[in-house]
Amino acid sequence: MSTVHAGPHATDHSLVHRLNPLTKLTFAVTVTVCAFAVVDYRWPLLLFCALLLPAAIYAKVLRRFLFMLATFWVPVAAVLFVVQGFFFPEAHDVIARFGPLELKSEGIDYALLTALHILVLMSGFFLLLLTTHAATLMSALGERNVSPSLIYIVSAALQIVPALSRRATRILHAQQARGQVIQGLRGRARALVPLVGPLILGAFTDVGERAAAMETRGFGATRRPTSLITVPDSAVQRSARAAMMLCAVVAVTVNVWGVMR
Repeated sequence: MSTVHAGPHATDHSLVHRLNPLTKLTFAVTVTVCAFAVVDYRWPLLLFCALLLPAAIYAKVLRRFLFMLATFWVPVAAVLFVVQGFFFPEAHDVIARFGPLELKSEGIDYALLTALHILVLMSGFFLLLLTTHAATLMSALGERNVSPSLIYIVSAALQIVPALSRRATRILHAQQARGQVIQGLRGRARALVPLVGPLILGAFTDVGERAAAMETRGFGATRRPTSLITVPDSAVQRSARAAMMLCAVVAVTVNVWGVMR
C-alpha cells in the first residue's frame, strides 16, 4: 500500500508543525508536570512566557492560540478568583468587603496559582492541537503499538473543541438566516439558549455516527492495520523526548523531596 508522508510537503506552516506529534505531546505533558510541581506562581508564568508563548509565535498560530485561551481559560480563571477569593477555607486576611462577602488575600493567592497552572496545561495542549493533524497523531501513536482505544481517546479529546466550535458556528449562522438578531451582548445572551440544545443533540448524533464508522473500519481488530500516513521521526527528536521526560521526573522528585523534608 502506498503511504502519505506527513512532512514539509504537507500543509505545514513552520518547523513546529513538522515536528513529530509525540515530541509535541511530550512537550505539553512535560511543561504541565513542571508547572504543577512547583508551588510558586512565578514558575508557571515563566514557563508560559519563556516557552509556550514563543512557540505559538514561531508556529504562526498566535492569534488562534490567544483566542482559545480567551475563550476557555479566562472564564475558568474568573470563576476561580470569585470562588476562592470569597470562600477559601480558613482564610483571615480580608482585603475588601462587598456587603456580607469578604475578599481574602489567601484565596486570591491560591486562585492565582491554580489559574496559572491551568494556563500552562491548556496552553501546551492548545499548541499541540493547533499544530498537529489528528490523523498524524493517531498514526504516530499507532507506530508505537499504542492501544487503539487509547489512541481514539486522545484523538477525540483533541478534536472535541474544534468540532463543537464548527457546529456552534453553523447553528448561529442558521439562526441568523431565520431572522434572529445576535448583535450585542443582549442578542448573544438571547441566542445562547437555542444554541445549547442543538449543540448537545448534535454531539450525541456524532457519537453514534463515529461508532458506526469505527465498527465498519474494523476498530479493535486483533490484527494491526496498515497506516496510510507515515510520520517522520529523528534521533534528535527521540533524544529531546527522553530529555523532556527526565525533566518531568526530576521536577516531581524535587517537589516530593521538598514536601517530605
